[in-house]
Amino acid sequence: MVQTPTKPITLEEFLHLPETEPGSEYINGKIIPKPMPQGEHSALQTELASAINLVLKPQKLGSQTSKIR
Repeated sequence: MVQTPTKPITLEEFLHLPETEPGSEYINGKIIPKPMPQGEHSALQTELASAINLVLKPQKLGSQTSKIR
């Protein structure tokens, strides 16, 4: 299989592109598909969300119903 070389794009060009699913990253002029989170990453993400909610919920911060003071 022969790969056609691709022309690097600018950050500005990348930012004007539509969102993709799964998401993409801009690295050194190239568009790279974001890797899907797996195992330990998902566990850490869940623990972090729980820790944030533990602090913010009692203060009614960080929700759509919270009011700016």
